[in-house]
Amino acid sequence: MAAVFWLSRTCTCNGILRGKRYQVKGKRKKYDIFSCFPPSGGQRGVKKQDMINDKNSQKIADFIKNWARKHSIWVLAYGTGCGAIEIPPTMTSRYDAERLGVRGAATPRQADVLLITGYLTTKTLKRVIRVYEQMQDPKYVIGFGSCTINGGMYYDSYNTIKVLDKYLPVDVYINGCMPRPEAVLAGFGKLQQLIADGKANGAKKYKEDHEYYRGNLRKIIGNKYEMPLYNW
Repeated sequence: MAAVFWLSRTCTCNGILRGKRYQVKGKRKKYDIFSCFPPSGGQRGVKKQDMINDKNSQKIADFIKNWARKHSIWVLAYGTGCGAIEIPPTMTSRYDAERLGVRGAATPRQADVLLITGYLTTKTLKRVIRVYEQMQDPKYVIGFGSCTINGGMYYDSYNTIKVLDKYLPVDVYINGCMPRPEAVLAGFGKLQQLIADGKANGAKKYKEDHEYYRGNLRKIIGNKYEMPLYNW
C-alpha cells in the first residue's frame, strides 16, 4: 500500500514515456499518476482534467487497483453446505491459501468473497442474500459443486434451490461433489484472473438487475418473508 501511495503521489513528469520524451517547462514538480502520461495524441500543455480523463492513464490506474484486489481476497467464514468441510484444509498448512492472498474474514463488512459450499435450502437462501447485500463492493460469489448449478442429488427436493445464478450473480463455479482443496485453489485462481482482467463484475450485475433477483426470490418464498431494502 505504501508503494502504491508513493507511486500515485511522487511520480515526476521528466522522462521518456511510451518511447517519447515528455518535457514539462519550468521547474521539476511532483504530480499524481494521472498527470504523468500525455494523452494518446502526445500533445503537451494539456490540462490536468484532460489527463484524468485520458483512457491510457485510466488503464494504468485500473491495472494497479485490480492487481491489489486480486492479491487481497477475504472470504466470509460462512458455510452453507457439506462443501464447507473442504475450507479448513485449504486454509491450513498443507495447502496454505494465504500464500496466494486468500484469507478468512469474520463479518460481511470485512469480506469480499461469499462461498456457496453445496446445497442451499430456501430458508438459508434468505440469510445468504442478506449477508451478500451487507458485503461491500467489490464482492464476488463462488459456487461449489453441482448443487449450485442444478440441485445435485437434491434436484427433486421441495426445499432446495436448483439454480443459484437466479438469486445471486455467481462469478466462478467449482466442479466436484465436493471439490478437493486443489480444485478450490484453482477456483480462487480463476477468480483472481477475472479480477485482474476487470471481468468479475457480479456486484455491478446484481445492482443493475436487482428486481430480477428479488423477483425470483419472491417466487419461492411468497409473502411469508419480506426482505429488507438493499442498503446501497
